[in-house]
Amino acid sequence: MGSPFQNLTTRSLFLWMLLAGFLIRNTPFISNIVQINLRWSAALRNIALSIILTRAGLGLDPKALKKLKAVCLRLSFGPCISETCTAAVLAYLFMHLPWQWGFILGFVLGAVSPAVVVPSMLILQAGGYGVEKGVPTLLMAAGSIDDIMAITGFNTCLGMAFSSGSTLYNVLRGVLEVAVGIAAGGILGMFVRYFPSHDQASLAWKRSYFVLGLSMFAVFGSIYFGFPGSGGLCTLVLAFVAGVGWSDEKREVEKIVAIAWNIFQPFLFGLIGAEVSVTSLRPETVGLCVATLSIALVVRIIATFLMVCFAGFNFKEKVFVSLAWIPKATVQAAIGSLALDTARSHQDEQLEKYGMDVLTVAFLAILITAPIGALVIGLAGPRLLQKAQTNSKEDEEGAEVGEEAEACEPS
Repeated sequence: MGSPFQNLTTRSLFLWMLLAGFLIRNTPFISNIVQINLRWSAALRNIALSIILTRAGLGLDPKALKKLKAVCLRLSFGPCISETCTAAVLAYLFMHLPWQWGFILGFVLGAVSPAVVVPSMLILQAGGYGVEKGVPTLLMAAGSIDDIMAITGFNTCLGMAFSSGSTLYNVLRGVLEVAVGIAAGGILGMFVRYFPSHDQASLAWKRSYFVLGLSMFAVFGSIYFGFPGSGGLCTLVLAFVAGVGWSDEKREVEKIVAIAWNIFQPFLFGLIGAEVSVTSLRPETVGLCVATLSIALVVRIIATFLMVCFAGFNFKEKVFVSLAWIPKATVQAAIGSLALDTARSHQDEQLEKYGMDVLTVAFLAILITAPIGALVIGLAGPRLLQKAQTNSKEDEEGAEVGEEAEACEPS
Protein backbone atom coordinates (compact mmCIF):
# COMPACT_ATOMS: atom_id res chain seq x y z
CA MET A 1 0.00 0.00 0.00
CA GLY A 2 1.24 3.47 -0.88
CA SER A 3 3.74 2.31 -3.52
CA PRO A 4 4.59 4.70 -6.38
CA PHE A 5 2.66 2.49 -8.83
CA GLN A 6 -0.45 2.55 -6.67
CA ASN A 7 -0.14 6.30 -6.17
CA LEU A 8 0.05 6.83 -9.94
CA THR A 9 -2.94 4.54 -10.49
CA THR A 10 -4.99 6.55 -8.00
CA ARG A 11 -4.06 9.80 -9.75
CA SER A 12 -5.07 8.26 -13.10
CA LEU A 13 -8.51 7.41 -11.69
CA PHE A 14 -8.87 10.99 -10.46
CA LEU A 15 -7.97 12.34 -13.91
CA TRP A 16 -10.49 10.05 -15.61
CA MET A 17 -13.22 11.20 -13.21
CA LEU A 18 -12.34 14.83 -13.88
CA LEU A 19 -12.23 14.24 -17.64
CA ALA A 20 -15.55 12.37 -17.61
CA GLY A 21 -17.31 15.30 -15.96
CA PHE A 22 -15.67 17.73 -18.37
CA LEU A 23 -16.83 15.73 -21.41
CA ILE A 24 -20.38 15.39 -20.07
CA ARG A 25 -20.60 19.16 -19.70
CA ASN A 26 -18.93 20.13 -22.99
CA THR A 27 -20.01 17.42 -25.48
CA PRO A 28 -23.25 18.73 -27.09
CA PHE A 29 -24.88 15.31 -27.66
CA ILE A 30 -24.10 14.06 -24.14
CA SER A 31 -24.92 17.35 -22.40
CA ASN A 32 -28.39 17.31 -23.99
CA ILE A 33 -29.07 13.86 -22.55
CA VAL A 34 -27.37 14.21 -19.15
CA GLN A 35 -28.73 17.25 -17.36
CA ILE A 36 -26.87 18.11 -14.14
CA ASN A 37 -29.06 19.87 -11.59
CA LEU A 38 -27.00 22.63 -9.98
CA ARG A 39 -28.52 22.18 -6.51
CA TRP A 40 -27.98 18.40 -6.53
CA SER A 41 -24.47 18.93 -7.86
CA ALA A 42 -23.62 21.31 -5.03
CA ALA A 43 -25.18 18.96 -2.45
CA LEU A 44 -23.22 15.91 -3.66
CA ARG A 45 -19.98 17.89 -3.76
CA ASN A 46 -20.55 19.09 -0.20
CA ILE A 47 -21.24 15.53 1.00
CA ALA A 48 -18.03 14.31 -0.63
CA LEU A 49 -16.13 17.28 0.80
CA SER A 50 -17.36 16.52 4.32
CA ILE A 51 -16.23 12.89 3.94
CA ILE A 52 -12.73 13.77 2.72
CA LEU A 53 -12.31 16.37 5.49
CA THR A 54 -13.39 13.71 8.00
CA ARG A 55 -10.65 11.44 6.64
CA ALA A 56 -8.21 14.32 6.96
CA GLY A 57 -9.15 14.94 10.60
CA LEU A 58 -8.84 11.26 11.48
CA GLY A 59 -5.50 11.09 9.67
CA LEU A 60 -3.89 13.97 11.57
CA ASP A 61 -1.04 12.95 13.84
CA PRO A 62 -1.36 14.88 17.14
CA LYS A 63 2.37 14.50 17.96
CA ALA A 64 3.44 15.81 14.56
CA LEU A 65 0.88 18.61 14.73
CA LYS A 66 2.17 19.72 18.13
CA LYS A 67 5.74 19.61 16.89
CA LEU A 68 4.95 21.58 13.71
CA LYS A 69 2.43 24.07 15.11
CA ALA A 70 4.62 27.10 14.30
CA VAL A 71 5.32 26.16 10.67
CA CYS A 72 1.68 25.07 10.29
CA LEU A 73 0.57 28.58 11.24
CA ARG A 74 3.03 30.15 8.77
CA LEU A 75 1.97 27.76 6.04
CA SER A 76 -1.72 28.46 6.66
CA PHE A 77 -1.49 32.18 5.92
CA GLY A 78 1.77 33.06 4.14
CA PRO A 79 1.34 31.32 0.76
CA CYS A 80 -2.36 32.23 0.48
CA ILE A 81 -1.72 35.92 1.17
CA SER A 82 1.30 35.99 -1.17
CA GLU A 83 -0.61 34.43 -4.07
CA THR A 84 -3.68 36.58 -3.44
CA CYS A 85 -1.73 39.86 -3.46
CA THR A 86 0.24 38.85 -6.56
CA ALA A 87 -2.93 37.88 -8.44
CA ALA A 88 -4.64 41.13 -7.37
CA VAL A 89 -1.76 43.26 -8.70
CA LEU A 90 -1.60 41.31 -11.96
CA ALA A 91 -5.37 41.50 -12.41
CA TYR A 92 -5.19 45.27 -11.92
CA LEU A 93 -2.31 45.69 -14.38
CA PHE A 94 -3.15 43.08 -17.04
CA MET A 95 -6.92 42.66 -16.86
CA HIS A 96 -7.74 46.21 -15.70
CA LEU A 97 -9.89 45.03 -12.81
CA PRO A 98 -10.57 47.42 -9.88
CA TRP A 99 -8.58 46.63 -6.75
CA GLN A 100 -11.58 45.13 -4.95
CA TRP A 101 -12.26 42.77 -7.85
CA GLY A 102 -8.56 42.02 -8.14
CA PHE A 103 -8.54 40.75 -4.56
CA ILE A 104 -11.77 38.81 -5.18
CA LEU A 105 -9.95 37.05 -8.02
CA GLY A 106 -6.86 36.63 -5.82
CA PHE A 107 -8.72 34.93 -2.98
CA VAL A 108 -10.47 32.61 -5.46
CA LEU A 109 -7.00 31.52 -6.61
CA GLY A 110 -5.49 31.50 -3.12
CA ALA A 111 -7.13 28.28 -1.90
CA VAL A 112 -5.65 24.80 -2.35
CA SER A 113 -7.95 21.87 -3.07
CA PRO A 114 -8.63 19.48 -0.16
CA ALA A 115 -10.30 17.11 -2.64
CA VAL A 116 -6.91 16.58 -4.32
CA VAL A 117 -4.40 17.21 -1.52
CA VAL A 118 -6.04 15.19 1.27
CA PRO A 119 -6.41 11.85 -0.59
CA SER A 120 -2.87 12.25 -1.91
CA MET A 121 -1.47 12.86 1.58
CA LEU A 122 -3.40 9.92 3.02
CA ILE A 123 -1.94 7.61 0.37
CA LEU A 124 1.60 8.84 1.07
CA GLN A 125 0.99 8.58 4.83
CA ALA A 126 -0.26 5.01 4.47
CA GLY A 127 2.92 4.20 2.55
CA GLY A 128 5.08 5.74 5.28
CA TYR A 129 6.33 8.62 3.13
CA GLY A 130 7.11 11.78 5.12
CA VAL A 131 5.51 10.38 8.27
CA GLU A 132 8.57 10.78 10.51
CA LYS A 133 8.69 14.52 9.76
CA GLY A 134 4.89 14.88 9.78
CA VAL A 135 4.66 16.21 6.20
CA PRO A 136 1.20 14.74 5.38
CA THR A 137 -0.25 16.00 8.67
CA LEU A 138 1.24 19.44 8.10
CA LEU A 139 -0.21 19.78 4.61
CA MET A 140 -3.68 18.50 5.56
CA ALA A 141 -3.99 20.75 8.62
CA ALA A 142 -2.53 23.88 7.03
CA GLY A 143 -4.50 23.30 3.83
CA SER A 144 -7.81 23.40 5.67
CA ILE A 145 -6.93 26.69 7.39
CA ASP A 146 -5.67 28.02 4.05
CA ASP A 147 -9.13 27.39 2.57
CA ILE A 148 -10.82 29.16 5.49
CA MET A 149 -8.51 32.14 4.91
CA ALA A 150 -9.35 32.24 1.19
CA ILE A 151 -13.12 31.91 1.69
CA THR A 152 -13.11 34.54 4.44
CA GLY A 153 -11.09 36.96 2.30
CA PHE A 154 -13.34 36.33 -0.68
CA ASN A 155 -16.52 37.02 1.29
CA THR A 156 -14.98 40.17 2.79
CA CYS A 157 -13.93 41.58 -0.60
CA LEU A 158 -17.23 40.58 -2.21
CA GLY A 159 -19.09 42.46 0.52
CA MET A 160 -16.87 45.51 -0.04
CA ALA A 161 -17.38 45.37 -3.83
CA PHE A 162 -21.16 45.34 -3.48
CA SER A 163 -21.25 47.46 -0.29
CA SER A 164 -23.02 44.81 1.78
CA GLY A 165 -21.93 45.87 5.25
CA SER A 166 -18.82 47.68 6.45
CA THR A 167 -15.28 46.41 5.95
CA LEU A 168 -14.83 45.97 9.71
CA TYR A 169 -18.02 43.91 9.86
CA ASN A 170 -16.85 41.59 7.08
CA VAL A 171 -13.42 41.11 8.71
CA LEU A 172 -14.97 40.37 12.10
CA ARG A 173 -17.39 38.01 10.41
CA GLY A 174 -14.44 36.04 9.00
CA VAL A 175 -12.81 35.79 12.44
CA LEU A 176 -16.16 34.69 13.88
CA GLU A 177 -16.41 31.91 11.26
CA VAL A 178 -13.06 30.49 12.36
CA ALA A 179 -13.99 30.71 16.06
CA VAL A 180 -17.39 29.09 15.51
CA GLY A 181 -15.85 26.29 13.42
CA ILE A 182 -13.22 25.43 16.04
CA ALA A 183 -15.63 25.66 18.98
CA ALA A 184 -18.40 23.62 17.34
CA GLY A 185 -15.91 21.01 16.13
CA GLY A 186 -14.43 20.65 19.60
CA ILE A 187 -17.84 20.21 21.26
CA LEU A 188 -19.10 17.71 18.67
CA GLY A 189 -15.77 15.85 18.77
CA MET A 190 -15.98 15.40 22.54
CA PHE A 191 -19.57 14.16 22.15
CA VAL A 192 -18.64 11.54 19.53
CA ARG A 193 -15.60 10.49 21.58
CA TYR A 194 -17.81 9.18 24.41
CA PHE A 195 -21.06 8.41 22.57
CA PRO A 196 -21.84 5.69 21.66
CA SER A 197 -20.34 4.00 24.71
CA HIS A 198 -17.52 1.46 24.47
CA ASP A 199 -19.70 -1.51 25.50
CA GLN A 200 -21.98 -1.38 22.44
CA ALA A 201 -21.89 -3.85 19.55
CA SER A 202 -20.68 -2.77 16.08
CA LEU A 203 -18.96 0.18 17.75
CA ALA A 204 -16.83 1.15 14.73
CA TRP A 205 -19.85 1.34 12.44
CA LYS A 206 -21.85 3.42 14.92
CA ARG A 207 -18.94 5.80 15.43
CA SER A 208 -18.59 6.13 11.66
CA TYR A 209 -22.28 6.96 11.26
CA PHE A 210 -22.06 9.61 13.95
CA VAL A 211 -18.86 11.27 12.76
CA LEU A 212 -19.97 11.33 9.11
CA GLY A 213 -23.49 12.46 9.97
CA LEU A 214 -22.28 15.30 12.17
CA SER A 215 -19.68 16.30 9.58
CA MET A 216 -22.33 16.62 6.87
CA PHE A 217 -24.55 18.50 9.31
CA ALA A 218 -21.67 20.92 9.99
CA VAL A 219 -20.98 21.57 6.28
CA PHE A 220 -24.62 22.02 5.26
CA GLY A 221 -25.52 23.87 8.46
CA SER A 222 -22.71 26.38 8.02
CA ILE A 223 -23.94 27.15 4.50
CA TYR A 224 -27.55 27.46 5.65
CA PHE A 225 -26.69 29.86 8.48
CA GLY A 226 -24.41 31.98 6.30
CA PHE A 227 -21.05 30.83 7.70
CA PRO A 228 -19.67 28.77 4.77
CA GLY A 229 -16.08 28.98 5.98
CA SER A 230 -16.74 27.35 9.35
CA GLY A 231 -18.19 24.04 8.16
CA GLY A 232 -14.96 22.57 6.81
CA LEU A 233 -12.95 23.62 9.85
CA CYS A 234 -15.63 22.23 12.18
CA THR A 235 -15.48 18.88 10.36
CA LEU A 236 -11.70 18.73 10.59
CA VAL A 237 -11.63 19.55 14.33
CA LEU A 238 -14.54 17.20 15.05
CA ALA A 239 -12.82 14.20 13.44
CA PHE A 240 -9.45 15.06 14.98
CA VAL A 241 -10.78 15.40 18.55
CA ALA A 242 -12.82 12.20 18.25
CA GLY A 243 -9.90 10.28 16.73
CA VAL A 244 -7.53 11.30 19.53
CA GLY A 245 -10.00 9.91 22.08
CA TRP A 246 -10.43 6.65 20.18
CA SER A 247 -6.65 6.11 19.98
CA ASP A 248 -5.81 2.88 18.12
CA GLU A 249 -9.50 2.00 17.76
CA LYS A 250 -9.93 4.76 15.18
CA ARG A 251 -8.31 2.58 12.49
CA GLU A 252 -11.55 0.63 12.06
CA VAL A 253 -13.47 3.89 11.71
CA GLU A 254 -10.94 5.12 9.13
CA LYS A 255 -11.55 1.99 7.03
CA ILE A 256 -15.32 2.56 7.03
CA VAL A 257 -14.93 6.27 6.18
CA ALA A 258 -12.60 5.24 3.35
CA ILE A 259 -15.40 3.07 1.92
CA ALA A 260 -17.75 6.07 1.99
CA TRP A 261 -15.08 8.14 0.22
CA ASN A 262 -14.69 5.53 -2.52
CA ILE A 263 -18.44 5.78 -3.15
CA PHE A 264 -18.62 9.57 -3.29
CA GLN A 265 -15.21 10.27 -4.85
CA PRO A 266 -16.50 9.97 -8.46
CA PHE A 267 -19.28 12.43 -7.68
CA LEU A 268 -16.86 15.04 -6.36
CA PHE A 269 -14.26 14.87 -9.13
CA GLY A 270 -16.81 14.27 -11.88
CA LEU A 271 -18.95 17.22 -10.82
CA ILE A 272 -15.88 19.44 -10.46
CA GLY A 273 -14.96 18.54 -14.03
CA ALA A 274 -18.51 19.36 -15.08
CA GLU A 275 -18.10 22.87 -13.66
CA VAL A 276 -15.62 23.69 -16.43
CA SER A 277 -17.60 25.04 -19.38
CA VAL A 278 -15.67 25.81 -22.55
CA THR A 279 -18.39 28.22 -23.69
CA SER A 280 -17.82 30.31 -20.53
CA LEU A 281 -14.17 30.94 -21.45
CA ARG A 282 -13.75 34.25 -23.24
CA PRO A 283 -10.96 33.82 -25.85
CA GLU A 284 -9.74 37.40 -25.57
CA THR A 285 -9.05 37.05 -21.85
CA VAL A 286 -7.84 33.43 -21.67
CA GLY A 287 -4.20 34.39 -22.33
CA LEU A 288 -4.19 37.09 -19.66
CA CYS A 289 -5.91 34.75 -17.21
CA VAL A 290 -3.34 32.01 -17.82
CA ALA A 291 -0.49 34.51 -17.35
CA THR A 292 -2.02 35.77 -14.09
CA LEU A 293 -2.58 32.23 -12.85
CA SER A 294 0.94 31.06 -13.76
CA ILE A 295 2.81 33.98 -12.18
CA ALA A 296 0.70 33.88 -9.01
CA LEU A 297 1.30 30.14 -8.72
CA VAL A 298 5.07 30.56 -9.03
CA VAL A 299 4.97 33.19 -6.27
CA ARG A 300 2.97 30.78 -4.10
CA ILE A 301 5.52 27.98 -4.62
CA ILE A 302 8.39 30.30 -3.67
CA ALA A 303 6.50 31.66 -0.64
CA THR A 304 5.67 28.12 0.51
CA PHE A 305 9.32 27.11 0.24
CA LEU A 306 10.37 30.09 2.37
CA MET A 307 7.66 29.39 4.96
CA VAL A 308 8.95 25.86 5.64
CA CYS A 309 12.56 26.95 6.02
CA PHE A 310 14.04 26.52 9.51
CA ALA A 311 11.40 23.87 10.31
CA GLY A 312 13.70 20.86 10.31
CA PHE A 313 12.96 19.74 6.74
CA ASN A 314 15.66 18.85 4.23
CA PHE A 315 15.79 20.41 0.75
CA LYS A 316 13.79 17.63 -0.94
CA GLU A 317 11.00 17.85 1.66
CA LYS A 318 10.81 21.63 1.24
CA VAL A 319 10.49 21.20 -2.52
CA PHE A 320 7.73 18.61 -2.09
CA VAL A 321 5.73 20.79 0.34
CA SER A 322 5.99 23.67 -2.13
CA LEU A 323 4.82 21.57 -5.09
CA ALA A 324 2.07 19.82 -3.12
CA TRP A 325 0.06 23.04 -2.96
CA ILE A 326 -0.39 23.42 -6.72
CA PRO A 327 -3.85 21.74 -7.05
CA LYS A 328 -6.92 23.97 -7.10
CA ALA A 329 -10.43 22.63 -7.59
CA THR A 330 -12.91 22.42 -4.72
CA VAL A 331 -13.01 26.00 -3.44
CA GLN A 332 -12.71 27.41 -6.97
CA ALA A 333 -15.71 25.34 -8.07
CA ALA A 334 -17.66 26.42 -4.98
CA ILE A 335 -17.07 30.19 -5.04
CA GLY A 336 -15.82 30.88 -8.58
CA SER A 337 -19.28 31.75 -9.88
CA LEU A 338 -20.57 33.62 -6.80
CA ALA A 339 -19.14 36.97 -7.90
CA LEU A 340 -20.78 36.63 -11.34
CA ASP A 341 -24.10 35.58 -9.82
CA THR A 342 -24.02 38.57 -7.47
CA ALA A 343 -23.15 40.91 -10.33
CA ARG A 344 -26.04 39.59 -12.42
CA SER A 345 -28.44 40.22 -9.55
CA HIS A 346 -27.39 43.89 -9.66
CA GLN A 347 -27.97 44.01 -13.47
CA ASP A 348 -24.73 45.87 -14.14
CA GLU A 349 -22.94 44.95 -17.39
CA GLN A 350 -19.55 46.18 -16.19
CA LEU A 351 -19.75 44.21 -12.97
CA GLU A 352 -20.87 41.16 -14.96
CA LYS A 353 -17.71 41.49 -17.08
CA TYR A 354 -15.58 41.53 -13.92
CA GLY A 355 -17.47 38.51 -12.60
CA MET A 356 -16.93 36.62 -15.85
CA ASP A 357 -13.17 37.31 -15.63
CA VAL A 358 -13.11 35.85 -12.11
CA LEU A 359 -15.09 32.82 -13.29
CA THR A 360 -12.74 32.32 -16.25
CA VAL A 361 -9.68 32.29 -13.99
CA ALA A 362 -11.40 29.87 -11.58
CA PHE A 363 -12.24 27.47 -14.40
CA LEU A 364 -8.74 27.65 -15.86
CA ALA A 365 -7.26 27.06 -12.40
CA ILE A 366 -9.31 23.86 -12.07
CA LEU A 367 -8.57 22.72 -15.62
CA ILE A 368 -4.80 23.30 -15.41
CA THR A 369 -3.69 22.85 -11.80
CA ALA A 370 -5.89 19.98 -10.56
CA PRO A 371 -4.57 17.25 -12.90
CA ILE A 372 -1.01 18.63 -12.98
CA GLY A 373 -0.89 19.00 -9.19
CA ALA A 374 -2.26 15.50 -8.62
CA LEU A 375 0.35 13.97 -10.92
CA VAL A 376 3.17 16.01 -9.37
CA ILE A 377 2.24 14.86 -5.86
CA GLY A 378 1.90 11.24 -6.96
CA LEU A 379 5.23 11.16 -8.78
CA ALA A 380 7.29 13.43 -6.50
CA GLY A 381 6.11 12.12 -3.12
CA PRO A 382 7.88 8.73 -3.15
CA ARG A 383 11.01 10.34 -4.63
CA LEU A 384 11.35 13.39 -2.38
CA LEU A 385 10.02 12.13 0.95
CA GLN A 386 11.79 9.70 3.25
CA LYS A 387 9.96 6.45 3.91
CA ALA A 388 9.49 5.46 7.55
CA GLN A 389 11.80 2.65 8.65
CA THR A 390 9.56 1.33 11.41
CA ASN A 391 9.11 -2.12 9.96
CA SER A 392 12.77 -2.62 9.17
CA LYS A 393 13.76 -1.52 12.66
CA GLU A 394 11.32 -3.98 14.17
CA ASP A 395 12.73 -6.74 11.95
CA GLU A 396 16.28 -5.89 13.06
CA GLU A 397 15.23 -5.92 16.70
CA GLY A 398 13.51 -9.27 16.15
CA ALA A 399 16.63 -10.69 14.51
CA GLU A 400 18.78 -9.46 17.41
CA VAL A 401 16.43 -11.10 19.92
CA GLY A 402 16.57 -14.32 17.91
CA GLU A 403 20.38 -14.28 17.87
CA GLU A 404 20.49 -13.69 21.64
CA ALA A 405 18.08 -16.57 22.19
CA GLU A 406 20.22 -18.89 20.06
CA ALA A 407 23.33 -17.84 21.99
CA CYS A 408 21.63 -18.65 25.27
CA GLU A 409 20.59 -22.15 24.13
CA PRO A 410 22.80 -25.01 25.45
CA SER A 411 25.10 -26.49 22.82
